[in-house]
Amino acid sequence: MRYRLASFVARIQSAMWLALDAIVKLFAAGFISLFAPPKTNQSRRDLLQGRIWKFIPSAKFPPLVMRYPTQIAEPSEHHSPQVKPRSIAGINIDPVPATDLGRRSVAQTLPVFRPPGAIDEFQFLSGCTRCGDCITACPYEAIRKAPERLGSRAGTPIIEADAAACMMCSDFPCIDACEPGVLTKLLPPIMGTAKVTEHLCLAHHHTICTVCSERCPVDSAITVTDGKPIVNEETCTGCGVCRYVCPAPENAILLMPVFLRPGLPSP
Repeated sequence: MRYRLASFVARIQSAMWLALDAIVKLFAAGFISLFAPPKTNQSRRDLLQGRIWKFIPSAKFPPLVMRYPTQIAEPSEHHSPQVKPRSIAGINIDPVPATDLGRRSVAQTLPVFRPPGAIDEFQFLSGCTRCGDCITACPYEAIRKAPERLGSRAGTPIIEADAAACMMCSDFPCIDACEPGVLTKLLPPIMGTAKVTEHLCLAHHHTICTVCSERCPVDSAITVTDGKPIVNEETCTGCGVCRYVCPAPENAILLMPVFLRPGLPSP
């Protein structure tokens, strides 16, 4: 009986020590995670080149360029409580509110590839004089005038990668030549996003092909893993070089223009 009691007490003490050890480890882990510096995936090269802004989490600031369509949230001051409209015999008699063209762009339905540094499409169409100076300044003849079939965009500068891709010049002479200011170096030179269509890509069919990664003018925008190209969407500028040089019988690069670009702040 005494042996059983001693064994029971020993088990209780062992369990208490294990529980205490687990609590101490949990408290220590929480303390370390609370005061540990945030982890980043940035290289020392980014730090040495002064690109400190890359260390700021993206959640702390809104994205400048919207690559894909998402639901655009309206400012809270524009929301009003739902009020049932007045009607007579089922016919609405409330006046129709005026369209605020200054607040919401009407030119988002047909995204096009603009030269680097293009501002919001609505502001771009309002400010572009169709002078053609950016077209003349491009050393690779990658910028051309939009055709008549694009309606209100006809005559404005666009880039068609199937004919000539943007080579991402280091000094961007097209932006320097733009006197109206609809092309600016204040915005990131993102024109779109490239996608690799795997069932059309030669590298995905046991063929050695790295042309897109070799000719890409943007560092680390296209990497090759296990012989297959992978597009880094955070780095890709949508210049279109990969599509222009793709040797596949049916082009394996899908190029999509940005859905929304930032505008210039009002004075």
